[in-house]
Amino acid sequence: MATILIVDDERNMRLLTAARLEGLYKVQTASDGKEALDIIHKGGIDLVVADIMMPVMDGYELLRTLRREGYKMPFLFLTAKESLEDKEHGFSLGTDDYITKPFSSDELIWRIKALLRRADIQESNKIRIKNVTIDSERYAVYTDSEYIEFPKKEFNLLFKLLSYPERIFSKQELMEAVWGYDSDSAEDTIKTHISRIRNRLSGIDCFSIITIKGLGYKAVINEEEE
Repeated sequence: MATILIVDDERNMRLLTAARLEGLYKVQTASDGKEALDIIHKGGIDLVVADIMMPVMDGYELLRTLRREGYKMPFLFLTAKESLEDKEHGFSLGTDDYITKPFSSDELIWRIKALLRRADIQESNKIRIKNVTIDSERYAVYTDSEYIEFPKKEFNLLFKLLSYPERIFSKQELMEAVWGYDSDSAEDTIKTHISRIRNRLSGIDCFSIITIKGLGYKAVINEEEE
């Protein structure tokens, strides 16, 4: 489970945001940028959600310091500062996203999920789901006890679906993403490759590739039974 650091000098906002994320993520909090920096230096933080206007060290300085020190974890500003100039400054410093207050809890969660997924793929070319690694450098899926190599097209199809779990892709979208051209045989080609992927992954149960009749395919992360 990813660990989110919430940085906000307003105690009620800090606690409210933490309450909205707890259960989905491990949550730590800080009341200003300096306290946040001390926590980050100890390690284990996967994503930062920070206000801008704070005492001691504001959000801009916190982000500037993190990027200067080489930290690449996703950073999201959650702030009342809503002008285009504020947003431009935030992105110029290296923020990955920017949400203005008041905000929707659902939108915050969607954006955090997207940032975490994107960071994992962009930084390591790997997707990790529980004990399974999907490695785009090796075209392989592996656990501690199993190693499955894939032909390139099959792997790229699997990686595309797992990069956006729960999103339904049409056969044509998958054809264009993996093969790079339109094809009248898209339906048969995709169907055959999906079947082969499922056969290769018969021993893997933490995710599934689901057929959505009339629409296409999606990847589903299977939850552990209680």
